Amino acid sequence: MGPSHALSGAAVWLGGTWALDHFGVYHQSPVEIAVGTAVCAGAALLPDLDMSGRVLSGQGGATVAHTFGRVSLFLAELLEKFSLVVYRATRKRRDPDRDNGHRTLTHTLPFAAGVGWLTTAATGFGGKWAVMGILFFTLGLALRGVFHRFALRAGWIVITVVSAGAAYATYLYLPAERGYPMLGVAVGVGCLMHILGDLITSAGVPILWPIPTGRRRWRMIGVPNALAIPVGGKVETVLLRGVFALVCIAATGALVGQALLEKFDLRI
Repeated sequence: MGPSHALSGAAVWLGGTWALDHFGVYHQSPVEIAVGTAVCAGAALLPDLDMSGRVLSGQGGATVAHTFGRVSLFLAELLEKFSLVVYRATRKRRDPDRDNGHRTLTHTLPFAAGVGWLTTAATGFGGKWAVMGILFFTLGLALRGVFHRFALRAGWIVITVVSAGAAYATYLYLPAERGYPMLGVAVGVGCLMHILGDLITSAGVPILWPIPTGRRRWRMIGVPNALAIPVGGKVETVLLRGVFALVCIAATGALVGQALLEKFDLRI
């Protein structure tokens, strides 16, 4: 579900950021860490944007498709139809016929790598302006996922305004005259976490695409039903979300503690 996907993205980004900083591999400012976390959490919901609903009536579709009202519903419709075209163009004889593109192209490793690369290219070309647009979009997705019930009550207009305000504030604080390649990594990692999350359900994902397996190219790969995580069950909503939340808290505390030690030039 949305909150689990978003929390998994935030957890892996904060945990990875702490590890890179702790071992002296890569250091980021607090603003950069916050931006990367928000982008990774939002990107962890991006693959489900291929589940469209009724654009004119505003009904149906994935929850994340309602993030920006009719605009995001229309975007989801385009993505779903494009995914379906790719599916039909690349399917083999034993792949079943489909009338929608959900859980096809956007749930593959090439998609995760591709949108990550496109994000890096966009930030390199557009600089802070590109960062502002990417943050606006992904932060909206993250808010819709992490604060699902609040988003439902507040509506898409509030989500849009909050995302725009946060994106503009970030634009003011980020340094100019440089690229932001880590945002591409954040988007790619977020999409990967979504794919891995769906992989542990019984429905599975076509993670091996476009490599054919036997007479099929779009084989859904998941865990056996006996080991699969029930969507919306206690294992997901209590155990997994609890673990993700603890990782976020622990990594944030470690990063803040390290920053304080450096600021006051303390050693332990």
